[in-house]
Amino acid sequence: MAMGTEPLGATLEKGGVHFRVWSPGSNRVEVVIESGAEQEAYPLQLEAEGYFSGRVEGLGAGTLYRFRLDGGEAFPDPASRFQPQGVHGPSEVIDPDAYAWGDEGWSGIALEDLVIYELHVGTFTPEGTFEGATQKLPYLAELGVTAVELMPVANFPGERNWGYDGVDLFAPATAYGRPEDLKRFVDVAHQQGLAVLLDVVYNHLGPEGSYLPAITHGHYLTDRHHTPWGQAINFDGPGSGAVRDFVLRNALYWIEEYHVDGLRLDASHAIVDDSSKHILQELAEAVHGLPGPRRLLIAEDERNERRLLLPPDEGGYGLDGVWADDLHHQIRRLVAGDSEGYFASYSGTVRDIVETLRRGWFFEGLSPGETPKRRGTSAQGIPAPRFAHCLQNHDQVGNRAFGERLSHDIGLPLYRAVSTLLLCSPYTPLLWMGQEWAASSPFLYFTDHPPELGRLVTEGRREEFRHFSAFRDEAVRQTIPDPQAPSTFERSKLNWSERERPPHAGVLRLYRELLAIRRDHPAMRDADRDRWSVFALGEGALGLRRSATTGESLLLLVALRGEIFLPQQAEGDLAPPSGRRWLPLIATEELRFGGGGAWGRLEADGSMQLLAPVAVLLRAA
Repeated sequence: MAMGTEPLGATLEKGGVHFRVWSPGSNRVEVVIESGAEQEAYPLQLEAEGYFSGRVEGLGAGTLYRFRLDGGEAFPDPASRFQPQGVHGPSEVIDPDAYAWGDEGWSGIALEDLVIYELHVGTFTPEGTFEGATQKLPYLAELGVTAVELMPVANFPGERNWGYDGVDLFAPATAYGRPEDLKRFVDVAHQQGLAVLLDVVYNHLGPEGSYLPAITHGHYLTDRHHTPWGQAINFDGPGSGAVRDFVLRNALYWIEEYHVDGLRLDASHAIVDDSSKHILQELAEAVHGLPGPRRLLIAEDERNERRLLLPPDEGGYGLDGVWADDLHHQIRRLVAGDSEGYFASYSGTVRDIVETLRRGWFFEGLSPGETPKRRGTSAQGIPAPRFAHCLQNHDQVGNRAFGERLSHDIGLPLYRAVSTLLLCSPYTPLLWMGQEWAASSPFLYFTDHPPELGRLVTEGRREEFRHFSAFRDEAVRQTIPDPQAPSTFERSKLNWSERERPPHAGVLRLYRELLAIRRDHPAMRDADRDRWSVFALGEGALGLRRSATTGESLLLLVALRGEIFLPQQAEGDLAPPSGRRWLPLIATEELRFGGGGAWGRLEADGSMQLLAPVAVLLRAA
């Protein structure tokens, strides 16, 4: 479908404001202007396909308004740019051109250069605001990441939420600040050389404060499909044209009005669409059709579906990248012993970790464990940077009963070793806030719903994770932090002062040095599949070799259990380039990284012995 040209919501014009809303099934729609206790209603004119619009003279930025349907209840604007009093209050007319941008020199970011840092605005800083996060951008630039990914900021009910209960898709969360505060965050990020990716939710609406179904008389959702959160978004039924238009506009809105560099599409496997052209393909065409640098679309999708990444002429949707969690699951199974729920499908052997690294994801049509349904397709031919790999993300930490980070469950020597594997891999690394210093704070599930809804949401969540013993065992369940308690939210905030103290400072130094090598070394800059190899070294260790066309080579040896012996006359992938020998560049057990100092032995003849757990990055000299 072609996206409509008429604006939605409230549009500032000279001398007044133009209002437009989609409300199929309504006979009469008025815009109600609120000024203190005073209200004044103005009728809107019916257009085709259930749209109503009209201009009101004498209004400007800051005007508060709602839409009243058929003389009944008045609702906030579903395309509101801001909700100053929260999801249940009136909408505010915003001047989108009031902010003076300073990022004219920003030219975007290439997919191959991505090192993503995911953060939750509310818990990233003590302030929990856009402004608080803005103050940390110089730190992130110095760390060496290249893109900041914000968990959803579309307005949600209450003061604290992960963001996936968003209901005002165009309005930045009131709890985090005003629209100009988010614009300043993006602006300063660009001036620091950082791209900004935004997590958006197009698979469901939050359970409180969502007036889209009421305003559209049920047309926004459909009973034809269902998701884990209830009714699906109506992308393919009666009235779906306007729904698709709404979502397409929203995607472009964040890019054009807020200058974000790309979108992370939450749970794209739950975006159900039987149309001849899937909404994901239409999104990709609309976003990639914008002038200027290519903006990125990255799907969170558990299906290992190559069609997400293939171009339309090959039967695909044309997205740029995908979160691929198989590596996380394999590593967590090996180093932390996770075996419940979806972890049961993974062996956690070095052999399968190597196979996952070779492919990008593990399941390629294989039957995962006891699950009868086969899933996955071949990753052959898909460039490595199009897979986002992680050791932690908000889900893999926050969906644990007690919000444990990986560094809470394994020793720091092993944590430093697997961190090095992630950062030296040719795939796009994704870091979870605080990971770079092995933060002590958990990241818990928290909400701020009315009491009865909060109870239902908590019960539903515990049912969703019933395959994990912590959620099944009644005694343990009683100790799981209450999502509704303000203390659960406060406990999830990062403690920034600890990063300057041992052992956190050493881990942070390791991350900084590895990210600098990833950025600057020619062998790390070339992710072509012909320029790297990964291989098992027995049952407890693996190697990763990376090379540049100019001849530079790096060899990463990761001993997770047992030891590695590298002989003087190493062969195959272990052999240095002709006429050279391997010398250590970084060893994760060095004192400056918080290690014990002893990581193995380097003999005079060039042979080497590594003692687990350790990762050693070797350069050819």
